[in-house]
Amino acid sequence: MGAEQNNKPSQIPLSFEITPSKGRDDLIVSQSVQGAITMIDQWPNWPSHLVVLAGPTGSGKSHIAHIWQQKSDAKLVALHNNTGDLVDLVKTTPVLIENIDQLLASSQADETQLFHLLNAAKEAGSFVLMTARSWPASWQVGLPDLASRIKAATIVEISEPDENLLTQVIFKLFADRQVEIDEKTVNYLVMRMERSLAVASNIVEAMDELALSKKTPVSRSIAAEVLAKFENSH
Repeated sequence: MGAEQNNKPSQIPLSFEITPSKGRDDLIVSQSVQGAITMIDQWPNWPSHLVVLAGPTGSGKSHIAHIWQQKSDAKLVALHNNTGDLVDLVKTTPVLIENIDQLLASSQADETQLFHLLNAAKEAGSFVLMTARSWPASWQVGLPDLASRIKAATIVEISEPDENLLTQVIFKLFADRQVEIDEKTVNYLVMRMERSLAVASNIVEAMDELALSKKTPVSRSIAAEVLAKFENSH
C-alpha cells in the first residue's frame, strides 16, 4: 500500500495571484524600518521637499512608499510623461517616483525633466518621495543642477531585516497565502536563509508550491528541501 502511495504522481499546483496586504496596519515595524516609518508619520512636516528611501531589494521600501502615497494622496509618476504635465501635477499634489537610481542608470529618466519637477515641488511647497536601492552619491547623474538638488534631499536608510523582522514577515507571507506554519519551521528558515525580504518571499512561494505538489502540510522537511534548492542555485 505504501509503495503505491509513493508512486503517485505529484500534484501540479494551480497558479494564482497572491495579493499581499500593503496597508499601514499590515506593516511589520522593526529597527530596520523605524527611521522610514518615523519620516512617513512626520509628513507634511518634512525637513526638505525631497525624501529618498534607500535600501536593498525586498527591504520594504515599496510598502512604506505605498503607505505614504495613501496618507498624502500622492501620485505615482513615470518620468517619460510631458514635463509640463509633471510640473503642473507636483504643484497640486505630492509625487512618488519608484526605483529612481535604476531609471537614471538605464537612461529611462530625463534628468532635465526631473530637475524641473524637483524645482516645481520646492517652489510650490509640495513633496517628492523617491525610492532607490543605493544612496544618491552613487547615482549616475550627469546634470550638475540636478545633482545639487538631490544632494539637498533627506535620505532615510532601510537596512537588511533582523531576525525578528524576518520571522514576522515569513509568518505574514504564509498568512497572505492562507497557509499555516509552525514557529519551529520558521525559526529553522530564519537561521539558515539569506537575510532578505525578497528571498523570504521567494522561499515562501517555493515552499507553498512544493507542499501543494506533494499534498502535504508545510513542514521543516519542506523547508529543508527548498533551502537546499536555493543554495544549489547560487
